[in-house]
Amino acid sequence: METFADLVRALDTNTKTNAKVAALADYFRSASDADKVWTIAILSHRRPPRPVNTRLLREWAAELAGIKPWLFDESYHIVGDLAETIALIVPPDPKSETRLLTLSEYLNAFAGLKQQPEAQKKAYVLKHWPGMSYYQRFVFTKLFTGGFRIGISQKLMTRALSQATGIEEETLAYRLMGNWDPVSVSFKELVLEPQLEEQYSKPYPFYLAYPLEVAPEDLGAPSQWVMEHKWDGIRAQLICRNKTLFIWSRGEELVTEQYPEFQVLSDVLPPGTVLDGELLPFPGGRVGSFKDLQKRLGRKKVSRSLLNETPVILRAYDLLEWEGVDIRKEPFQYRNQLLVTLLDQLRKSGQQYPLDISVALEIPNWESAALERESSREKHSEGLMLKRRDAPYRVGRKKGDWWKWKVDPFTIDAVLTYAMRGHGRRTNLFTDYTFALWDENESGERELVTFAKAYSGLTDAELKLIDAWIKKNTLERFGPVRSVTPYHVFEIAFEGIAYSKRHKSGVATRFPRILRWRKDKSPEEANSLADLKLLIP
Repeated sequence: METFADLVRALDTNTKTNAKVAALADYFRSASDADKVWTIAILSHRRPPRPVNTRLLREWAAELAGIKPWLFDESYHIVGDLAETIALIVPPDPKSETRLLTLSEYLNAFAGLKQQPEAQKKAYVLKHWPGMSYYQRFVFTKLFTGGFRIGISQKLMTRALSQATGIEEETLAYRLMGNWDPVSVSFKELVLEPQLEEQYSKPYPFYLAYPLEVAPEDLGAPSQWVMEHKWDGIRAQLICRNKTLFIWSRGEELVTEQYPEFQVLSDVLPPGTVLDGELLPFPGGRVGSFKDLQKRLGRKKVSRSLLNETPVILRAYDLLEWEGVDIRKEPFQYRNQLLVTLLDQLRKSGQQYPLDISVALEIPNWESAALERESSREKHSEGLMLKRRDAPYRVGRKKGDWWKWKVDPFTIDAVLTYAMRGHGRRTNLFTDYTFALWDENESGERELVTFAKAYSGLTDAELKLIDAWIKKNTLERFGPVRSVTPYHVFEIAFEGIAYSKRHKSGVATRFPRILRWRKDKSPEEANSLADLKLLIP
């Protein structure tokens, strides 16, 4: 644990990316193999087991520190992070004789504690906390809560691992994907010598596009690009190897069982086929909305009635592996032609399969492309994808060959009604906001109805101004949340909208964020809930 805690401290105190990568690389060179595997798991967002809920940890920490629960809660609201709060308030015991364990020893112990009674869990935690330094206690508690975010992306972790092992980043990114258990897999098996039989189900790292940063005309002639719609579903890879079919989401989740309708493809796709595409709802033989797809998300078992109500297809837009050969380095135009040929062969059989292709659009000029983009929402698309004809299929988010040219977001002017403290470096500022729109109650009176929360979109200077105003204009306090005088108006942007029974407003918005502070508008001039509903397709 000492070595891992030192790593966390180095990462926490460095702001330069190269310095963080260097610290990680040094760690991977010196740490034990078991600790390296657990570190890779943690930094690739594989949650360690969570043996106890956070409420109990708060109670135990307050008890050990000799403070009232309310004082702990107030401290937590100020600090903004539970593990950091506990690390600060628990008094160290220099006389503690409790041996500091390794990272892997602690995490394996956590797994064993999960089924133990509460008294045993408490005794374990109270035994280890006092004998630790601040960073050790912080890391221990972070891991104990089952979450660990320290601002290191999987991409940076992979880069550091590449420097430490001499293995190419792309190769490592591939090896680290899929299902693997840090308890049972060794560093040699995972990183150095992956088992071939385990490769049947492995997806390739996804290639991700950047938002278009220039005018489309600056990209050159339209003939250099393949244009297609950016479909609004779940990014996925469909893998058919060894007569077995697998479906992986972009989040590296194996979702094969959630979509049983695709199993028929295992008998018709050539072995060694990997397709990249979008899982889309397909009710009535047409692409539905993301709201339709939500009915299928997160379900381990899918009923026959749900299969009939919300069928799903894979709209393929790339072919990554063909007849067992990795073809990602081939030009996109070549891969796409193979994909077209494959789909044509399936159609000739006369049988309907839950698979089609994202059709390349015949667009002669950028003016026509802009018009097509504006019609995206009618087709349940988010805009256009622009792919260079000669581009390989890269790893991760890269600029130059793939661009996403999304439609402009929906916007509405709303009133700030609630605020909550932020986290991390913003723990002392109110940065998380709730917004409301005007509506008429049963008495015919105008009232503000909450419709969305937003956490981003303002500059640091604007955040400080708003924070100062919130502290002076608080109406009520609810723990870390404050209700404020309805005065400030903000333009809120969001990507999608649909009716919802789960929301007080009756409307759900996707990815709301602050677009700008409307200092030119009074709260009375903000939009109404009726205005919002007019945006629903």
